[in-house]
Amino acid sequence: MWANQLGAEHSQRLEAYFQAVPGLKIVACSTPYNAKGLLKAAIRDPNPVLFFEHVLLYNMKEEIPDGEYIVPLDKAEIVRPGKDVTILTYSRMRYHVLQAVKTLTQQGFDPEVIDLISLKPIDMDTIGASIQKTHRVVIVEECMRTGGIGAELVASISDRFFDELDGPVIRLSSQDIPTPYNGTLENLTIVQPAQIVEAVQKVVALQV
Repeated sequence: MWANQLGAEHSQRLEAYFQAVPGLKIVACSTPYNAKGLLKAAIRDPNPVLFFEHVLLYNMKEEIPDGEYIVPLDKAEIVRPGKDVTILTYSRMRYHVLQAVKTLTQQGFDPEVIDLISLKPIDMDTIGASIQKTHRVVIVEECMRTGGIGAELVASISDRFFDELDGPVIRLSSQDIPTPYNGTLENLTIVQPAQIVEAVQKVVALQV
């Protein structure tokens, strides 16, 4: 799933289609390490597990252990600890976020980056602990804005951690249009690192 320049028929983000289906577990791998560990865990789990991978991450290389290991199906990963803002993301957007973080740290910001990995169930314990530290949230997803994973995150955060927030949650999502075939137009529909930098600057400035 999630290819590029294949038009609206094939450049699809399908995770939100299944979010409301009871009984499903949904994971989105983002590294060779968690891809192997999550797939092993999914095969061994007695429940139905949807395993989402991104075509544009297929060329990634990483040293992984020779020995046996699995990655939990219900846990997020703290990719980078920080104190100024919690950035929630998953799949390929992990790398757009990390690219933005290089700029943000040069500007004096200290963002915490969390890769959700598990899209259902969402690891609200890890997210809540981060929010209680940073009090600010930016969500970065490649899913469409309407009815996307980010929408579920906003609702869950508001239900459980509203009093911890010092400002509104900012959500960066793909535009609600059929994905264009043209590469330049397609990039305009997807969140880019510069937009993430701007969002963090905005949400932190609200508290200054």
